[in-house]
Amino acid sequence: MKNALRLAIVDPNDSARESLKALLLGMESVWLEAECSQYDFFADVVEQTTPDVGVIGMDSDPERALRLIQELQQTHRNCQILVVSGSTDGQLILQAMRAGAKEFLALPLAPEDVVQALERIGQTGQSDGHRKNMGSKVIAVAGATGGVGTTSLAVNLGCCLAAVENHSVVLVDLDLCLGDADVCLDAIPDYTLVDVAQNAGRMDFTLLKRSLTKHASGLYLLPRPVQLDDVSEISPDDMGKILGLLKATFSHVILDLSKSFGPIDRVALAAADHVLLVTQLDLPCLRNVVRLMMSFNEMESLASKIKIVVNRFGMDDHQIGLKKAQETIGRDIFWQLPNDYRVMVDVRNNGIPLIEQAPRAAITQSIRKLATTLTGGEAEEPVEASSGIGRWLNLLSGKQQI
Repeated sequence: MKNALRLAIVDPNDSARESLKALLLGMESVWLEAECSQYDFFADVVEQTTPDVGVIGMDSDPERALRLIQELQQTHRNCQILVVSGSTDGQLILQAMRAGAKEFLALPLAPEDVVQALERIGQTGQSDGHRKNMGSKVIAVAGATGGVGTTSLAVNLGCCLAAVENHSVVLVDLDLCLGDADVCLDAIPDYTLVDVAQNAGRMDFTLLKRSLTKHASGLYLLPRPVQLDDVSEISPDDMGKILGLLKATFSHVILDLSKSFGPIDRVALAAADHVLLVTQLDLPCLRNVVRLMMSFNEMESLASKIKIVVNRFGMDDHQIGLKKAQETIGRDIFWQLPNDYRVMVDVRNNGIPLIEQAPRAAITQSIRKLATTLTGGEAEEPVEASSGIGRWLNLLSGKQQI
């Protein structure tokens, strides 16, 4: 499964429930959303936590468990049902499947059987259109150099996505030393990335949400550590676990990368569905794009995720033309963000996102369209700009060592 499944379990037998819980907590492909000790309350638990899968232990009261399966099938069809039982009675299995269960597993459970059952449930949910958090999209935003507007794009893209109904969006600031996503949102967070990393092993849905800062736009923020000494407390393994939790909780995860492309950034790149590489149409930026693409091409499946985004398009008459830039980097330009210096200075200084400060501005509309494209629309064709600096660009497009 590409993304973690969110599970809720119910079993009145405490020993059986704890054993099942221990098995599930050891699997990276799942996140235990909630547990319940009574059949009568489980429908309410599903209503409140909206898990992808409900795991029902039947042995305490098979008849009541069957009624629960039927109830969930009628009221919460997005929740797929997996039944666990020590019985191998064919009649009971048939009744459970007729009631609406997708899978029936016999005790004692083998981890590989559970994984395979969840794989099948995940594929069924996807084909039936019932996927929500299972379809979480991860968008990494990286810069060809400092100051090209990476954080501004990440923040405002996140706010635009969060404004869409049924979207839940979180932004993670991975510039662990100098990140300023919190400043762009005028936020003073209580917790940071290091707090979540230190507690990743015991995080649940409620604790995770409490560890994030929610902006008025609906965007959640997980900022970089406050102290520089805390940066070393976050390992690549921690980052992988955190991303698993976030993907199981949010429909969209935005990752604002650092400029070092270090181990933490590489975990983010590997997890991303889209990597927006932000550049400007000048020689230093395009040179770095070529260098980065040479490295990305050596990383498995990464090059195909890269989407080149030109920021501050039309900034002056001496910018390098799009056609020449594309020839230089050997890739199409995926998107152009228009230059709007005055508006961007205002929003950064005021800590207010574009959709609130300047909803009708050209830059705002462009980011809105980008958000739409990344969630299923079509990209616009790039428009040709003025040409420039031919000798150096020919050198770069010739892929000579830089």
